[in-house]
Amino acid sequence: MNPNTQARCYFKLCFMAVAITTSCATWADEAMPWYIGASGGPSQGTIDDGRILQGLSAAGLPLASITDDSRDNGYKVFGGYHFSPNFALEASYFDLGKYGFAVSTTPAGTLTGESRVRGLGLDAVLMAPLTNKLRVSAKVGLNYAQVQDNFVASGAVTAANPNPSQTELNPKIGFGMEYALTEALSVRAEIERYRISDAVGGRGDVDHLTVGLVYSWGLPQAMTPEPASTPAPQ
Repeated sequence: MNPNTQARCYFKLCFMAVAITTSCATWADEAMPWYIGASGGPSQGTIDDGRILQGLSAAGLPLASITDDSRDNGYKVFGGYHFSPNFALEASYFDLGKYGFAVSTTPAGTLTGESRVRGLGLDAVLMAPLTNKLRVSAKVGLNYAQVQDNFVASGAVTAANPNPSQTELNPKIGFGMEYALTEALSVRAEIERYRISDAVGGRGDVDHLTVGLVYSWGLPQAMTPEPASTPAPQ
């Protein structure tokens, strides 16, 4: 299944859940402050073929062929706190899957590489209602990701360090939609882009499309300013 077909399937699942719900929940003027959730879906990484070719050429190994495997599936679990109905801070743990390549060279040799990406995220989330059940969101934040690389070489190709790893802080952004199923439960669809640094000096992006559920709790009244007291008449 190609990534476009996968994306359509995940969004169809999202809207099927919306269509079958009979809830009368709405996005109120006050949001429940705490929430947790989990989601998953297809991811796509960036593989710098030009940089790989340049490194092999510098070692006297002209490229014969290269194939990429830049797509996988990932997931995340997250939780947050609404400081207002339109603003929240959200923390997450994510696993974006694995991405790799395979190269054949002349003189005869092969090099395969695979990168596993997972880590922690922290986002500021802005939300705006479109209807009494549907709202959109935009987020900007940071991801602290570990990229674990694995290289296997044969023939004329050698790998000086077959299992390097890199952990680095980088930015991330995202956009999403959320639909209320009940007062406490909603379904969320998101697309997020993670900036990633690998263990051999490469930098790129991983895009992650997810659909999942969000559960909220807490007393909305705690987020509403108390009215000013009226002085007692003299």
